[in-house]
Amino acid sequence: MSERLTRQQIYDRIRQTSRDEFILSEMKRLGFWQTDANQPKLSEALIDKERELYQELNELSQKQRRYANKQAMLAEMRKSRLEASKKRRQETKAKNEQRRQQKAEAWKVHQQYSIGYLGEGVSGGLNQTQSNPQQLALLGLPDFRSPFQLAQAMGVSLGHLRFLAFNRTVSKISHYKRFYLPKKSGGKRLISAPMPLLKKAQYWILENILYKIPSSEAAHGFVPKKSILSNAQNHTGQDIVVNIDLKDFFPTITYHRVKGLYHKLGYSEQIATILALICTEPEVDIVKIDSQIYYTAKSIRKLPQGAPTSPAITNLICHRLDLRFQGLAQKLGFNYSRYADDLSFSGASEGSKLVGQLLWSIHKIVKDEGFVVHPEKIAVMRKGTQQRVTGIIVNEKVGIDRQMLRKFRALIHHIEQSGVQGKTWNNSKNLEASMRGYVNFVSMIKPEQGAKFKMKLDAIFGQKEKTSTSRPIKDIPPPSPPFQDSNDDDKAWWEVV
Repeated sequence: MSERLTRQQIYDRIRQTSRDEFILSEMKRLGFWQTDANQPKLSEALIDKERELYQELNELSQKQRRYANKQAMLAEMRKSRLEASKKRRQETKAKNEQRRQQKAEAWKVHQQYSIGYLGEGVSGGLNQTQSNPQQLALLGLPDFRSPFQLAQAMGVSLGHLRFLAFNRTVSKISHYKRFYLPKKSGGKRLISAPMPLLKKAQYWILENILYKIPSSEAAHGFVPKKSILSNAQNHTGQDIVVNIDLKDFFPTITYHRVKGLYHKLGYSEQIATILALICTEPEVDIVKIDSQIYYTAKSIRKLPQGAPTSPAITNLICHRLDLRFQGLAQKLGFNYSRYADDLSFSGASEGSKLVGQLLWSIHKIVKDEGFVVHPEKIAVMRKGTQQRVTGIIVNEKVGIDRQMLRKFRALIHHIEQSGVQGKTWNNSKNLEASMRGYVNFVSMIKPEQGAKFKMKLDAIFGQKEKTSTSRPIKDIPPPSPPFQDSNDDDKAWWEVV
């Protein structure tokens, strides 16, 4: 039995179609209207058509009523647009928030493994991460694909590496302890001694990078198994000796030159920037404001005199200069050697006629290589006068100035008689340190005489000479050359690779 409709359901059906349509559908449902799908009756077709027209008329009437009221229509359109706009804003906001979170996560990961900024004026190349692994392998140098790998190799955190390399114009901290030492020629020399953390990083660079690159044969300063003695021995028994000093040697080598050196070795610009920043520093003014000390940079970054890496860097940067001077000396019949910023040439009597040409060529080469000759430290010493190279007499054989030895013996005698009160040596405030330094110098040239002096000083000062806590350069094994081809002996390492 068919389910009966409620009165409300009947009203709804009539409202949706028409009265006749409803009666027809009910008659069909109850079986009072015989249907034949193949032979439709006219009355039934009219009723169906009436229903379709009635529905279409209702739709048109609704549209007419809606469009008749212009304000209502505009309000409806505005509402629809606002709803769509709000939905789009919400979707955009959600997408932006998702991108922000992804970017923040990516930056967090980047900060953990890389360095993107190290201060104004030095950060431009930190996004250049392409190194030259073939060249680094040829030179026997470690390759670092990221600052994180460099920090790991140094044994420091990435945060400490960023802290050591950051270029600050004004800072409350300083990585160096600065003090002055008197020069023998008068005046003062600024020494910048690195603090322990920076010193550790610089020694790592020295032993794992700089000492693996061989210096030129002419370099004797701060080179393993070489000294002022080996430098002087190249010029003994010559008719003429020429000494020339380079002015402001370490300060002449700026941050950009040091960075260029590391880049030529094969390191990416990113790694070269970090290494160069660790090895350089600007001159600073110390300002005190409200009991707070500030260090303000007053120059570009340059090699500090006191950092363990500075001498080795100068030797590598001067490699081409040494090769040019070796070629010049060979052409004019001279010997050549260099100890830091001291250039020494010597030759037989035939070379004395070419001294003018030698000096002119030296000035030109020095200028070409970015250095400056000290105008007050050019010495031409001929046979018959006392000839010195790095403080050592070289007339016939290496020796020590006799007048200085007599003064030193006299000082020891006076101290033994009346004590150390009021006594000085070489105008130094630290009598013991200056005397032991001279004894070490004597021991290098005359070991027996140096040993006797040392015994006297031990008796005077009542203690043994303190050994240095830092690793001495002479204990570091000499670097092996990265190439063996004999045809490359007269070329710089960067020309070979």
